[in-house]
Amino acid sequence: MAERALESFDLIVVGAGMAGAAVALAMAEENLKVALIDGQKMPEGWPPVLDDSVLDYDARVSALTAASRQFLDELGVWQGIVERRACAYRDMEVWDAEGTGRIHFSAAEVNQSALGHIVENRLVNAGLLEALRASRVQCVLGAPVKSYRREAGRGVLELEDGRRLGSPLVVAADGANSRLREAGGFQTREWNYHHHAIVCTVETESPHQDRAWQRFLPEGPLAFLPLADAAGSGRYCSIVWSALPDVATQLMGLDDDAFAQSLTRHFEGRLGEVLACSKRFSFPLRQRHAVDYVKDGIVLVGDAAHTIHPLAGQGINLGFADAQALADELKRALRRGLMLSDNVALARYQRRRKGDNLAMMAAMEGFQHLFESPAMPLRLARNLGMSLLDRAVPLKRQIIARAMGLPVL
Repeated sequence: MAERALESFDLIVVGAGMAGAAVALAMAEENLKVALIDGQKMPEGWPPVLDDSVLDYDARVSALTAASRQFLDELGVWQGIVERRACAYRDMEVWDAEGTGRIHFSAAEVNQSALGHIVENRLVNAGLLEALRASRVQCVLGAPVKSYRREAGRGVLELEDGRRLGSPLVVAADGANSRLREAGGFQTREWNYHHHAIVCTVETESPHQDRAWQRFLPEGPLAFLPLADAAGSGRYCSIVWSALPDVATQLMGLDDDAFAQSLTRHFEGRLGEVLACSKRFSFPLRQRHAVDYVKDGIVLVGDAAHTIHPLAGQGINLGFADAQALADELKRALRRGLMLSDNVALARYQRRRKGDNLAMMAAMEGFQHLFESPAMPLRLARNLGMSLLDRAVPLKRQIIARAMGLPVL
């Protein structure tokens, strides 16, 4: 069978998740031929938003910072998301199960109305894809990439259905196990956290008070993230429980009632009894960082470039920051009459993002080691440190501002 003709593009984005879709949408208004490719078929339109039970929510949610919300607003999708379902959280309570240390973060401390928004991933993705379908971007969905090679100064992607697409620059946004990253020969540094995350939606006896909660347990952190509901009951939360593999296996093996009771006990009943829980999902946690983000006409963004522990909910916020920085540098290159694949432009993107990503990863790694240690001196030190930090208002303001993506005060 003869090889199909090559369809040429100025830019190809592989991966229609949140970070990849954001890159494509950010470049949609430029006078370019852009393609967005994903092996999965994506449903058209917004998913139905019901909130009669824990079964009506996506198990995967994101804690979007002010910076991410602003970026989505600039892309024209935030209004559609918030009109459907998003929970602004104004406070965050963090405490150590092995002592008396606790910290309370408040949006009021930095003169903001909210620390961030808890939003279901499916709604963010739907908003981005709806905007993309109305744009000039060619969305090639449900067509997995079969192979990638570099020829004549451009990347050539062959899809499973036989189509061939080529571009001088290909954005790899195809997730933590990026096949395009592997095909491009990128090196990564990886290590296991030796924890598994359990996620699901729960209904609680008492309202969450528009507050995010996190308790550091010996086996790993447990977070309750507030969810919105039309009735305003405030009794739905998304939970993220990071636990040692054996503990995670035991928790996944419990029936719903026993799991709800275990949650109530480990959360100290802060929101009363856990009344119901949705289907649980569990996945291993692994930190990964690409040594370089740019190589031979491929540029990495989001989880293809870096994955971190979910304890601070910063994963997609780093991905959106990647998408925004890359779009900025590509537009700057266009204004200067340069190719999108210009090495100087892409190097600027890498410099802008690599340091920030590494700093956040190092912070999460430090937190994980700090709170998993059973050593009594370290337990005493971390509890004292948490109590001191809670009273150090100026320093706390800087931490809040940085976590929100705001200018440090």
